[in-house]
Amino acid sequence: MSDFVKEISRRRTFAIISHPDAGKTTLTEKLLLYGGAIALAGSVKGKKTDRHAVSDWMEIEKQRGISVTSSVMQFEYGGCCVNILDTPGHQDFSEDTYRTLMAVDSAVMVIDAAKGVENQTRKLFKVCVMRHIPIFTFINKLDRDSKNPFDLLSEIEDELGISTYPMNFPIGDGVDFKGVYDRETKHILSYEQGDGQHEAKAVEADINDPSLDALIGERLRLQLRDDIELLEGAGDDLDMDKVRSGKLSPVFFGSALNNFGVEPFLKNFIMMSPAPLPRETAEGIVEPTDPAFTAFVFKIQANMNKAHRDRLTFLRICSGKFERDMEVCHVQGGMKKMRLSQPQQMMADSREVIEEAYAGDIIGVFDPGIFSIGDTVCSPGKSVMFEGIPTFAPEHFARIRHKDTMKRKQFVKGATQIAQEGAIQIFREPDSGMEEVIVGVVGMLQFDVFEHRMRTEYNVEIINEGLPYQYIRWIANDGLDPKTLNLSSDTKIVKDFKDNYLLLFTSEWNIRWALEKNEGLRLEEFNR
Repeated sequence: MSDFVKEISRRRTFAIISHPDAGKTTLTEKLLLYGGAIALAGSVKGKKTDRHAVSDWMEIEKQRGISVTSSVMQFEYGGCCVNILDTPGHQDFSEDTYRTLMAVDSAVMVIDAAKGVENQTRKLFKVCVMRHIPIFTFINKLDRDSKNPFDLLSEIEDELGISTYPMNFPIGDGVDFKGVYDRETKHILSYEQGDGQHEAKAVEADINDPSLDALIGERLRLQLRDDIELLEGAGDDLDMDKVRSGKLSPVFFGSALNNFGVEPFLKNFIMMSPAPLPRETAEGIVEPTDPAFTAFVFKIQANMNKAHRDRLTFLRICSGKFERDMEVCHVQGGMKKMRLSQPQQMMADSREVIEEAYAGDIIGVFDPGIFSIGDTVCSPGKSVMFEGIPTFAPEHFARIRHKDTMKRKQFVKGATQIAQEGAIQIFREPDSGMEEVIVGVVGMLQFDVFEHRMRTEYNVEIINEGLPYQYIRWIANDGLDPKTLNLSSDTKIVKDFKDNYLLLFTSEWNIRWALEKNEGLRLEEFNR
């Protein structure tokens, strides 16, 4: 095996997904702790201290204790180069998570042991199934009173329609949580209570060890024997083909906050998760070991470094090897050639300029404003376009304008850049300027983040006037003048920034009215 193929085969690129408050960002941080990327974990619960979750870099995230943007982190562990994408932890930012899932080869689903499968988990899981992404499950918060482990496994299977295979099994829960039983080694990993900021100390013992009662107590030892007997007598075998096709999820139990079960999970995940997978394009399959460099844009983020007012575009490398200063072509830009001279890899808001990267890696490059989400860059002579990244129709709308008329330039720049990231969508009325815009979002919290970022990053105070519209449709008829349409009085005609015409509706009744009163009118829910 060549060094080039070895480098690609040791990559592991995955996203961590969950319902809000299941402990996703905490697990991310603990994986970084065990990977040696950080020496001390800052609890996401401890917002009154100076420590915050490493992956929460945006100021509003530190204030509210939530993740509202995808973070990208890389570390070495067990001979593998691990790329973690920590996704937004609030349902209002689900579309950013969907885009992130397009850039990974597997996903870790975090489930709260007390709450089980929740609404956001179902939504994100469906995206994974759509892409046949291998899913690994970490059932978290066993240090709190929890549902019965067998009930949790049944819930995952019934609610999500995927088979499960518990790799380990919890010993007790809440104040009685003593550790986990590893099914492969048939050993107990009993944990000592720690501060949660350093690696947990573990005592390993055979299931038949006479000292087991001293470690976990007689009651839990007898309960564990019954649980093991039940596990071995029922359930699916571990079928790695089913895991790789997303039909069987290996399940791990633990407590990320206290580091219980985190390291066994990481060790097994590294061994079981796939190396970079082939990618579909309009021109055919692109193999990761194809020597030609290809990558696509899945995320754009402005102002990660306030001192430089910069804009970073995140690329998922799909094939080949990237080298600093190499010449690449921007496919959607007409195969325009460019040099990506400052490629960076991330630890949340910390950066390191790199000399090379391989298929599976995520790199950030400075963007003067030429890239859009879904764009492809590749080696000269290799023109491919990867499958499109879905956009999501906004459900909430507001008229936004700047308070200070002297801040028009900053207002236009801020609104445009944040829209290009995909965090919001911007529309304007035909024949109007940019003194005010109509902003559409999927979730209401995005308005708060937009207002916060405009104030802190662009020094612009904005006025937000809520609008009653709930539905948006693009006009699919080429050359149609929307002013000739027969529309209800509470339907609004707007343009997007590509000058496509759209209609904003307050109800589904208005949509039916427009279609019935305008023969031949074609409306589309998603952008063309």
